[in-house]
Amino acid sequence: MSPGKFRTVIVDDHPLFRRGLVQLLNAAERFDFVGEASNGREGIALVKKARPDLLLLDLNMKDMSGLDVLKAIRATDLETRVVMITVSDLADDLVAALRGGADGYLLKDMEPERMVENIEAAAHGRVIVSDALTHLLAAALRRQQQPGSPLEAGLTDQETRILDLIANGLSNKVIGKELDITEGTVKVHVKHILRKLGLRSRVEAAVWAVEKLHKSRTP
Repeated sequence: MSPGKFRTVIVDDHPLFRRGLVQLLNAAERFDFVGEASNGREGIALVKKARPDLLLLDLNMKDMSGLDVLKAIRATDLETRVVMITVSDLADDLVAALRGGADGYLLKDMEPERMVENIEAAAHGRVIVSDALTHLLAAALRRQQQPGSPLEAGLTDQETRILDLIANGLSNKVIGKELDITEGTVKVHVKHILRKLGLRSRVEAAVWAVEKLHKSRTP
């Protein structure tokens, strides 16, 4: 692999889309494709063998769903970042993917430049969602029973600071450097934050923070 490039696998049952995405990302010169698969079972085997930095995964495939592939990957010791790339703009699919451990959820009809920007952001540790879908996620969260403020949730000052940084798109490693604590300590805090908020993903926590934390600071 070339230095500084992200080892990438794509799993999608549409050959034309696979080819187009590979060409698009190769042109960006920041990704090194180490394999591709046309179905979920082959994709799981490929990811386990290649151990890539990044997996670009279709949601709806003929043999098994992308959610099942995601579940299989998250059951391993792999730290591969997974971005779902799909035509589905359903809130249920979005929430299920994020709660299943996806690091991003992008729509296939995005502008190519935005697609590359978002995928690169995900590879660098940020959790990303297509702009067109953030309102769906916010609405889904509002339907659930969550605390209305950090105080109501019982968040400590440190947890509130970490939540704020999550909402700004920072990875655990960067948050650790920002607060002068280890990445492992950040991970523990994130687990506590999610438990206290009754959430299951960083993206949900980020949306909650924007809705509850950031708005409360607006003059």
